[in-house]
Amino acid sequence: MTKRSEAKYKIDRRMGQNIWGRPKSPVNKREYGPGQHGQRRKGKLSDFGTQLRAKQKLKGYYANISERQFYAVYVEATRLKGDSGENLIGLLERRLDAIVYRAKFVPTMFAARQFINHGHIKVNGKRVNIPSYKVKVGDVIEVKDASKQLATVLEANQLAERDVPDFIEVDHGKQTAKFTRVPNLSEVPFPVQMEPHLIIEFYSR
Repeated sequence: MTKRSEAKYKIDRRMGQNIWGRPKSPVNKREYGPGQHGQRRKGKLSDFGTQLRAKQKLKGYYANISERQFYAVYVEATRLKGDSGENLIGLLERRLDAIVYRAKFVPTMFAARQFINHGHIKVNGKRVNIPSYKVKVGDVIEVKDASKQLATVLEANQLAERDVPDFIEVDHGKQTAKFTRVPNLSEVPFPVQMEPHLIIEFYSR
């Protein structure tokens, strides 16, 4: 697995936005970049810079997935019929770690990756420990029996900072979730504006 040295709040600071909408984000107090020159970094971005920032923000949101994985999702999105930007979001939302996070089985996207890696999740009754596993419409995701009473799971179920989106049916009593359909961009509850069309432009230069 790729080594990830960046903490999630460093990503928030670098973007200057609370990209997960978490109450503890440092951006809630300081809306400028890190370091002694952080407040001076307000220059206008070039088109390339704007596109790069859009890519970094979306990559960071999905637990800072590797460039190799993210580019592979982009390539698949461009091969599918329809709008490539919408396809990109749909493919990212089909990742198992994204659905575990959306279902409120864990508090953060980073925790979702770790939770899956440690073998706490089943898909259609079979254990899956690959965070990037692509979930199909109709698949049932569940927390394995031995993990259903973990404190992190019970606490995440009660989180008031976000709701379960309409494209996932969740039963927190049984700790199960069903992926009912692939969402479009407007249905995904991003706390900040994501601009997948800029990412398509970035890679297609």
